[in-house]
Amino acid sequence: MPTTPVAWYFDFVSPFAYLQWPKVRALMAREPVTLRPILFAGVLDHLGLTGPAEIPAKRLFTYRIAQWRAGREGVPLRFPPAHPFNPLAALRLCIAAGTTPDAVDALFDWIWRDGNAGDSIEALAPVAQRLGIDDPAAAIADPAVKAQLKANYEAALAAQVFGVPTLTVGGDAFWGSDAAHELAEAVIADPGVLETPEMRRLRDLPVGARRRG
Repeated sequence: MPTTPVAWYFDFVSPFAYLQWPKVRALMAREPVTLRPILFAGVLDHLGLTGPAEIPAKRLFTYRIAQWRAGREGVPLRFPPAHPFNPLAALRLCIAAGTTPDAVDALFDWIWRDGNAGDSIEALAPVAQRLGIDDPAAAIADPAVKAQLKANYEAALAAQVFGVPTLTVGGDAFWGSDAAHELAEAVIADPGVLETPEMRRLRDLPVGARRRG
């Protein structure tokens, strides 16, 4: 029986992607998962949304809940020197290294476990060295690397991804690193979870009111 395609969309700017990554690695031991680093800011721009770190009160709450969850889950987490930051160099470096689990590990550990800057290829030089990339500046400037990042972005839009991290299972997207991850794993195990009468009803639930723009 064919396996339902599973993909993980993530950005190194997200502490919640870092928190979900160990769960995704565990899932990869049981299921094939395509890793797709994307520029979250590009998705926000496309959808006309504001990121949680761009709303002052929500920014602090987001940081607090991430730090608290890390402590509760026993995951070491130290915020980088500034946030949000431009993750483009980290995303391209990941792709240049083959988007392997080891590359994802190295970048998340550098930025979120150890609290280092990830906003430039100079800041990421130790990670590049660890990954065996001798000329990281040239590696992230490679047109093939840029093309792959763009392809990941286009795949995210096609999958109706609106946030990171997101697991997609077949044609369904599951955003978030906590309960959404549990639901995604439940659907992988039994697609019928989304086919109960009440779940099917949600697909066509009418909109009762809309805010005026």
